[in-house]
Amino acid sequence: MKRLRIEHQTGFSYKGDVSASYNEARMLPSSTDSQFVLSSSLDIEPGTAVNHYVDYFGTRVAVFDVLSAHAALQITAKSLVEVRPRPLEYADISWDRLRTEATRSIETVEQLGQTSRTAPHPEVVEIARSIASQHDDPGHAAHAIASTIGDAVEYMHGITGVHSTAQDAWQARKGVCQDIAHITLGALREVGIPARYVSGYLHPRANAEVGVAVAGESHAWVEWFAGDWQGFDPTNNIEIGDRHVLVGRGRDYSDVPPLRGVYAGPHKSHLNVKVTITREA
Repeated sequence: MKRLRIEHQTGFSYKGDVSASYNEARMLPSSTDSQFVLSSSLDIEPGTAVNHYVDYFGTRVAVFDVLSAHAALQITAKSLVEVRPRPLEYADISWDRLRTEATRSIETVEQLGQTSRTAPHPEVVEIARSIASQHDDPGHAAHAIASTIGDAVEYMHGITGVHSTAQDAWQARKGVCQDIAHITLGALREVGIPARYVSGYLHPRANAEVGVAVAGESHAWVEWFAGDWQGFDPTNNIEIGDRHVLVGRGRDYSDVPPLRGVYAGPHKSHLNVKVTITREA
């Protein structure tokens, strides 16, 4: 088990004054069966009132408006979280039973359908179906599919954008964690395995020293249902360990962006993001 302190700063600077902005932030983790939030806070500049709620998928959301003129908006999320590893476990479930189980719950049914971001490339469809046909149980098939996608796509910034789809990234065979998660989701759903997008943070150092702050970034991985929900990080081809901090879940990135909003003012804006992660125990 590790104790991680996370500071996530993000916001916009504008080419002139903005008269009003309306925003949602999904930047604070929740306690689960594998992580415990010791403390969390959200600071906003300019200062304003903040309302909090938990969305449909269980993600903490902060909603706030800034109705005075401002040339910049800055949000700082601070969290201290204890995290334990979540190794893969394989339930004794057949493909036929999974088909039945997946239709009994809205939670799984809604994670079977493709979105515009996850719809798979024909080559990915062929790969997923081929791997699934080689496994008698969907849990091991899901792991093999996720590992294969992770091996096939090179992690690289600057090739894709925030609005890129799984097909875009597959054609380039390059992308970031968001892209690799979307490709994996499309492949899993194609063979009837419910799968969901997970957003959070990953400490970049496996053997992190206590007390050393390092530059990090938001991260994405996947969870699939094969009797139970299991998580896997296809970008790094690793199981979910005590370096992963979960923030939100959804059908794809569109359900869990760290910051979303609209504003009235200059057309051009500049996004800034800085994540710092410190192992404290």
